[in-house]
Amino acid sequence: MNLDNEAEELASALGTDKQEVKRDLENLVSYSVPLEEAKQSLRRKYGDGGDSGGPEPESKDLANVTTEDSNVTVTGRILTLGKRSIRYQGADHTIYEGEIADATGKLSYTAWEDFGLAAGDTIRAGNAGVREWESNAELNLGESTSVETLDEPLDVPYEIGGDTDLIDVEPGDRGLNVEVSVVDSEQKVIDGRDGETTILSGVLGDETARLPFTDWDPHSEIEAGGSVRIENTYVREFRGSPSINVSEFSRVTALDREVEVAENAPRLSIKQALDSGGMFDVELLGNVIAVRDGSGLIERCPECGRIVQNDQCRTHGQVESVEDLRTKAILDDGSGTVTVILDDELTEVIYGGDVDDAREHARDAMDKEVVADAIREELVGREFRVRGTLSIDDYGANLNADEFAEVEDDPADRAAALLAEVDV
Repeated sequence: MNLDNEAEELASALGTDKQEVKRDLENLVSYSVPLEEAKQSLRRKYGDGGDSGGPEPESKDLANVTTEDSNVTVTGRILTLGKRSIRYQGADHTIYEGEIADATGKLSYTAWEDFGLAAGDTIRAGNAGVREWESNAELNLGESTSVETLDEPLDVPYEIGGDTDLIDVEPGDRGLNVEVSVVDSEQKVIDGRDGETTILSGVLGDETARLPFTDWDPHSEIEAGGSVRIENTYVREFRGSPSINVSEFSRVTALDREVEVAENAPRLSIKQALDSGGMFDVELLGNVIAVRDGSGLIERCPECGRIVQNDQCRTHGQVESVEDLRTKAILDDGSGTVTVILDDELTEVIYGGDVDDAREHARDAMDKEVVADAIREELVGREFRVRGTLSIDDYGANLNADEFAEVEDDPADRAAALLAEVDV
């Protein structure tokens, strides 16, 4: 997309200063307004309310639509339809979004107007804009798009409607429906876009997985221990894993049955877990090969909980630090490594004492490092099973452990069982 050329062409047609048009165009596009919609908006602003000009673009299969296209005409079937509110230039706008498919593939779409779409509809969208979203092409349907609902349904190799299991949820999904048990729910007050806002957050589970959720317009049906069907959710990434988002447009219905929640997390190799990009609930098996610096007896800021050095917090400056226990262990299974972070409770089990014991130990030795050394002696060279939340960022991969236990079965017996399974 060359905005300079687009601005020059538009300014010439409107008889307006190119730099002014370019500035306005860049501003609109920076807010993810589709290019054709942005150009149409500027035509109205500068006195030309006509259409985008030129013939309707040639029809394309969805598999052939790329981010190099500025606008296209497509025929496809609506797989999912979600509805939510966004804020653009200080005003709230309702958008409609989901996935559309044909025989060749599927794409995400966003409709900036209510075209009366429904999951299962087969439509022809003329002059649909194209933008890059999540590194892929996305269709944008707006004022300059003509949408026609066709009578003959298009056969597509995809499920229609949006019903899904939690294990299949990915960041960026929209218009999904889930049937889940509310494992945990907590009401919070946050500083939202309209000031203090009350939300619900917690954990949802089904037979396949567990995921965090946020309800931005708290629904009374969502309460810990209950089972509900939630329609029209969207998915964001939270600390490297998918998070279910419930909005004012979501429909929540109490179920007359109990949704069973998976007791066990999926057990993966470390490489498989890392390749996932992050998981809310995963189990890994491996050997602790080292305990990193920053383990043992540490000091935290009493305000934000961050690690402090010499009573200096990066956020709150000089503070009276609070002592705590933590372990950062490097786990290796031969396919990769990950840093496992154990909180104070899990560290107390490994160390064999609490913060007071660790403080006394360090005082007697006149060295805090003796606490970390004691933890190293208990962990390094042994095999452990760990379950928790895996997050991956620019600083590496960390697994915040909920469970951490030494593997008790004999590796030789495990190898024999594996060989028996593959009939070797």
